[in-house]
Amino acid sequence: MRYLARISYDGSKFLGFQRLKNGKGVQNELERVLSILAKKHVFVHGAGRTDAGVHALDQCIHFDLDIPISLDKLKYAMNRLLNSAVLVNDIQEVSDDFHARYAVKEKTYEYVIVLKEKNVFLHDYVYLLDQDLDIEKMEEASKLFLGIHNFKNFVSGDREQFMASILDIQFSLKKPCLKISFKGHSFYRYMVRSMVGALIDVGLNKVSKSQIKQAIESPNERFHVSVAPSRGLYLKKIVY
Repeated sequence: MRYLARISYDGSKFLGFQRLKNGKGVQNELERVLSILAKKHVFVHGAGRTDAGVHALDQCIHFDLDIPISLDKLKYAMNRLLNSAVLVNDIQEVSDDFHARYAVKEKTYEYVIVLKEKNVFLHDYVYLLDQDLDIEKMEEASKLFLGIHNFKNFVSGDREQFMASILDIQFSLKKPCLKISFKGHSFYRYMVRSMVGALIDVGLNKVSKSQIKQAIESPNERFHVSVAPSRGLYLKKIVY
């Protein structure tokens, strides 16, 4: 039987979602627990990777399990055995050809910035920025990212292609908290953090809107982009 589970996790307690040799990936923890329940190794497939320090409110995984157990009992058993930094929010049965990554239609990431406020308890969960931002300029520049573009200047590492589609970008300000959400079909490594870093530089008057436009329209020309810290980023929602 194949299952789809929606999970949350505190990214500050792991070195990312991906399975790691040192066992410090979220994937390792999920496989450890499911393997205990199944009494054999169970592979977990995620909807996507998140980097070290990045949090998830709605990461999705699929796995195969051949033990007789109800959905409620499976959810209860997993949450009882999992590290307290990981929580199973929901489990459902899916078809045997379902894939948590390839079936994704839409993802939403949210980046959280707290402006001009020191708080030791928030350090691992938001970007504490001790400066004022011109949010109006940031919103205007963010429109450049909408649509289908080559995001080579906003992605880390080499890939075969860098095309991606951004469907919507929203800003929400409730002082001192600024949230920026990005909705799209797919996101590459550091892509959201790089877009946020570029927008913060616009808000600090370090980079102009025209420079962002050039970075998008001329992907083969090198353009330095600031990368926002991972601790402010949340995988907020996945739609199938």
